[in-house]
Amino acid sequence: MSFERPYEGLKVVDLSQGLAGPYCGMLMAQQGADVIKIEPQGGDWARLIGGVYGDHSAYSIVANMGKRAMAVNLKRDPSREIVDKLIAQADVFIEGYRPGVAERLGYGYERLSEINPGLIYVSVSGFGQCGPMRDRPAMDPMLQAFSGFVSENTGTDGTPHHTPVSYFDMSTGLYAQQALAAALYARRDHEKGRKIEVSLLEAAASIQAVRLLSGFKSGPRRSSTAPSGTFKTSDGFIQINIVRDPEFATLCKLLELDELWQNEEYRTIGGRLRNIEYLNDYLRKITEGWIAADLSLLLSQAGLQNEVVQSYSELVSHPQSEAVGVFAWLQQAGGDDPWPVPNIPGMPAFTAGDVLAQSPTVGQHTNQIMTELGYPKEHIAELYEQGVIA
Repeated sequence: MSFERPYEGLKVVDLSQGLAGPYCGMLMAQQGADVIKIEPQGGDWARLIGGVYGDHSAYSIVANMGKRAMAVNLKRDPSREIVDKLIAQADVFIEGYRPGVAERLGYGYERLSEINPGLIYVSVSGFGQCGPMRDRPAMDPMLQAFSGFVSENTGTDGTPHHTPVSYFDMSTGLYAQQALAAALYARRDHEKGRKIEVSLLEAAASIQAVRLLSGFKSGPRRSSTAPSGTFKTSDGFIQINIVRDPEFATLCKLLELDELWQNEEYRTIGGRLRNIEYLNDYLRKITEGWIAADLSLLLSQAGLQNEVVQSYSELVSHPQSEAVGVFAWLQQAGGDDPWPVPNIPGMPAFTAGDVLAQSPTVGQHTNQIMTELGYPKEHIAELYEQGVIA
């Protein structure tokens, strides 16, 4: 055990698909656990979302790096015998089916805890294990709509928008992993494991806690600073937030906003908030004549909060990203060029070519894992031919 690999020696059986559950498993793998990804012979459906490169998509790379992959047809005998052997040796089991499906397949908590009493069982669902919506499909965009996020994310046209960023899938994986970490720590003093239930619904509410509480009390989102927002420039956009009264004074001096400064009501945050639409419209007319980088430099040198609105490509190549080591360039099977994969905060950076920096292809380690379970070569070959494993 080490600070870098605290879960070395632990075994995780990951039967989840998509992003939330698998991301939890991926974090365990990065911290030293032997995580075995069990998926159908056609692969986890996350391998088919968006751009597909061989066996991979951006989803499957992020969700599975560092794992070993095994392809099993769970509907054919003796698949349960094979998975049971893995579970008997495991410390953790992760599933991400709709409520009741794991039980129908024979992988509910009650049965698995009989096989392995010390097992920590992590169940990831969309809307939770009970209630009128428990059986509804729940990808990230659906939770964005249901949780209030979309209603808060209105554009200048006043229309609510969802975002392509998988906030709630990723946060669900993070919440699941922190609950799992606590359970593993507590298990040192217990012989019996436990079941952990985490849902996208709960994660969506928790990750929005500050805005949710504010909105519950005060209604629809209102800016707390003025002028503030995203402003068009001659070559793009810039985000500007003026918070304190002295900052407004500085802004007026830098951009020669004498007309605004002469109005004493604007010199306090309360007055500016009462007139935020006018102030924002006024500032937009000014910023349209500026090159974004030049305006950002001027404001930054004066200590005013601002950032040029960047693309992902610009973020990846930015000197600050390179200085901090935000990204690692990793080659993955099926791709011609390396991917700029974000290093996980607080963990060692990925090393190109290292096993932890590789996302497995479908069934890549099936033969290896079957051999470790004690199956002879002849029997493994028969199971391949029968379509039980792949």
